[in-house]
Amino acid sequence: MAVQPVDQLVTRLSIMNDAQYLIEIDHLVWNDNNTPCVLKYGSRQQYLQDHPPGTQLVAMLGETICGYVGFQYPTYVPTNQHVYDIHIAIHPNYQGKGVGRKLIESMGDFARSQQIRKLTLRVLSTNKEAFQFYNKLGFVENGRLPEEFYINGQYVDDILMTYWL
Repeated sequence: MAVQPVDQLVTRLSIMNDAQYLIEIDHLVWNDNNTPCVLKYGSRQQYLQDHPPGTQLVAMLGETICGYVGFQYPTYVPTNQHVYDIHIAIHPNYQGKGVGRKLIESMGDFARSQQIRKLTLRVLSTNKEAFQFYNKLGFVENGRLPEEFYINGQYVDDILMTYWL
């Protein structure tokens, strides 16, 4: 499969027709090493209830969705709505090619346009590649919940990270 150069990548907000492609990416990406609970959506409708259109920034190379970053306020409290809590997934065929970096950069631009001051995320201590990726992009560890999860016979820390806009 020939992959287009990442400099041709464009991002946009998700639309209803993206749901099936985003479900496929989730099924390929999320596993016991990078999430405390693998979610499997039984239907497009179920997925859209959890991820309505416009709550993800999708990365497109031509007509192909190669990744996304989902975002939401961490709470429904109005005094907390200067923060987006994010999660990111890149299709395995596009990992390591700069798509994640471009998505985070685009997310920063979009968040700033919405008067968001910081991005937060959580990463499992077993997901060392993701932790290093976030560090390289400028995310800082600002908290750790030791042994927060018990996954595959081992206790796993939940690391809280922040990117200041």
